[in-house]
Amino acid sequence: MRVIAGKYKSRKLMAPEGMDTRPTSDRLRETLFNVVAPSVPDSVWLDLFAGTGAIGIEALSRGARSVYFVESAKRAARTIRENLKSLGIDEGFEVIEREAATALRMLDSQAVSCNFCFLDPPYRKMGDYEQVLGFLSQSRLLAPGCLVIAEHDKHFDPGESFGSLQRRRKLQQGDAVLSFYGHD
Repeated sequence: MRVIAGKYKSRKLMAPEGMDTRPTSDRLRETLFNVVAPSVPDSVWLDLFAGTGAIGIEALSRGARSVYFVESAKRAARTIRENLKSLGIDEGFEVIEREAATALRMLDSQAVSCNFCFLDPPYRKMGDYEQVLGFLSQSRLLAPGCLVIAEHDKHFDPGESFGSLQRRRKLQQGDAVLSFYGHD
């Protein structure tokens, strides 16, 4: 697994051993960033269920101002920190080692405002999509024009709308799908 483009292009990223973390494939990450590329510089990201941190690190590599990595698993959070350290990234991020719902409430209370929110819950935890998307639709976390991107299995559809968040686009690549949501 590597950084696709930007300042850290071609640099390797580590992943925790075992099957608990399912990193977004290089190809799917490239597809995602091809879609959002013009808006990435100086943006703020929430990388929920961050795993290896590959999405947020890709955003930082392409000029994002800051990324909030949210990951509850200790091994995965440690891997995110190791990946950031190995790339020499020492600012512009925060690793939040908490469940997504708790972290979102905390960030909302701190008046954090993001331009992009990426979520990729473990596929076996399908209720997390509804919980997170529902919360985001009512929170102050999403800046005007914010894009919420949910990665999910092609056999599972998180839904068309959550409050004021409406799905605008779906991209499938192999068994994975990216659903793009924005305020209506």
